[in-house]
Amino acid sequence: MKFLKQFFTWWSGQTLGTRVFTWRKGEFVGQDETGNKYYRAKSALPDSIPERRWVIYKGYSEASQIPSGWHGWMHHRIDTPPSQQGYKPREWEKPHQENLTGTAAAYHPPGSIAVGGKPQERKADYQAWKPE
Repeated sequence: MKFLKQFFTWWSGQTLGTRVFTWRKGEFVGQDETGNKYYRAKSALPDSIPERRWVIYKGYSEASQIPSGWHGWMHHRIDTPPSQQGYKPREWEKPHQENLTGTAAAYHPPGSIAVGGKPQERKADYQAWKPE
């Protein structure tokens, strides 16, 4: 079943084309704490970026699953992957949280009809300017 999914789906792991490209040209760079695997390969175009970088997600393919250290490497903001430099998040960085939009755990503001609330009454939050 897993092999058939590679032909028809892209959202549940890697496709067959990605698997073949990774096998032929990919160099394993590292793995994050959630199990996503990161690869790179020399670019075929001489005047483009020096290398291609990609991730093979563990489970559902969702870009918000990439932690901040790996995000910088994926987008060519840093050259050394976090697995080789001993990356530690800064004290102001929050721990990674998935995109919860469309799930039962999504944020709903107070009064949202999505959770059965009633809209709050509107209050004037400003006073119009009147010339003297």
